[in-house]
Parts: sequence; structure tokens; C-alpha cells
Amino acid sequence: MNLSSNSKVKIEGGMASMTDLVFLLLIFFIIMSLMSNNQTPIDLPQTDQDINPVTDPVTATVIVTEDNRYVVMPGGSLDDPMEFDQIKEITASAVEKSGKMKLKISGHRKASYEAVFQVLALSQANAWDPVLAYDK
Repeated sequence: MNLSSNSKVKIEGGMASMTDLVFLLLIFFIIMSLMSNNQTPIDLPQTDQDINPVTDPVTATVIVTEDNRYVVMPGGSLDDPMEFDQIKEITASAVEKSGKMKLKISGHRKASYEAVFQVLALSQANAWDPVLAYDK
């Protein structure tokens, strides 16, 4: 009793359909490359344009120290930095006294990102515009 089959299944793939697919992809990419516009105009500032200095400086400032503590200016002292919970009310009164809804944030280069982001979150929660100060 012979149970084996004499018919063999071909496992080979047809190459004709593969060449058709490659040809269609080639046509698609040629058409798309011709349709793309590489000449998009960009309005860049000219090199001879001067940057106008800030005529309306922000007076309410929070300084983040190297050890991730905070000093609120004006009125604060770098010799006596505070924790974040202590500066919330002081910062609100400093922004209110300045008459502007802006808060300048200045951080030491070794201060952690989390310390600066806490002040940014405080600014966002009170709808103040944050102004980040940096040295060149």
C-alpha cells in the first residue's frame, strides 16, 4: 500500500509579477520626484539687519542656582536661595508688582532641567509669558 503522492508542488515564485511591481514603483517614484517642488521660497532675515534690543525689560526674575535652589529678583539674594515651595507666592507678587504678565527665568548651566521646568510650569499655571535668559 503506497500512500505517497506522485504530484509535487512547485515552490518557485513567478518573476514576471516581481518585475511588473518594480517597474510600477519606478514609475511612481519618477513621477513623484518630478512633482515635488524644491524651489520653496523661504523668508530669511538678511545679514545686514540689526536685532533690535529689548526696550521693555522684564523685571520679575527667577534665578535657578547651581544646587537647584531659587532666588526671586528683585529683592532676593544669591546668598539666601530658597526651595521651590517658598518662591511661589514671592514670584506671584513680583510679577504683579512689575505690571507685566512676564517672568524671566535664568538658570545656572549646571542646574537640572527639572528645576527650570518647575518654574516654567509655575509660569504656565499662572498664564505668565516665560522669558528664558541665557548667556552666549
